[in-house]
Amino acid sequence: MEKLISGIERFRNSSFEDRKKLFAELANGQSPEVLFITCSDSRIDPNLLTHTEPGDLFIIRNAGNIVPPHTRTAGGVTASIEFAVAALGVEHIVVCGHSDCGAMKGALNTGALTDLPHVHDWLDNTRAAVESVRARSGDDSGDTLSQVTEENVVLQLHHLRTHPAVLSKLATGNVELHGWVYDIEHGTIKAFDEESGQFVPAEERYAEFMNKQSAAKSA
Repeated sequence: MEKLISGIERFRNSSFEDRKKLFAELANGQSPEVLFITCSDSRIDPNLLTHTEPGDLFIIRNAGNIVPPHTRTAGGVTASIEFAVAALGVEHIVVCGHSDCGAMKGALNTGALTDLPHVHDWLDNTRAAVESVRARSGDDSGDTLSQVTEENVVLQLHHLRTHPAVLSKLATGNVELHGWVYDIEHGTIKAFDEESGQFVPAEERYAEFMNKQSAAKSA
């Protein structure tokens, strides 16, 4: 806790002062371009990972970067998605999983969650991903955790499409979905490629965009 308390003063005297104009603008509202849905894991920092500033990302965090399928029952994730898409008008939604995910480990071994009933029930939103991987691999050997992590991201992208606010924006081409997996140890991102159905290096997935950016800088 001491680290947090001392950090408040350092923020006020350095980071805040360096971005005083930005915070003055943000004080009157927000207009993020991206809804970023990721895990609550303490090792994940969306702004550090994407090198973005306050105001750039509207962030939803929960165990397992889960998007429950839409229902009539109100929930924090559902309400946040609806607000980001329908009210703020975000143009991109990223679902970002990560390596060594404790939630995915739990999803693979739900029998160990008897003392965590709410976690057990929450991770039921990943069950289709786990069963899909098990059906393909036949067991839990090899790189099952990485496979489930990727499959879960794809599953949550499917769940996003059940939300009316998202579906209507997809129908008009006003929002784009992205699936990412972050490797903590190596600092790399793999992104889901719809055409191949595979996760590929982000540099490959967004090569066209990156080439345009390079051309613009050199022009």
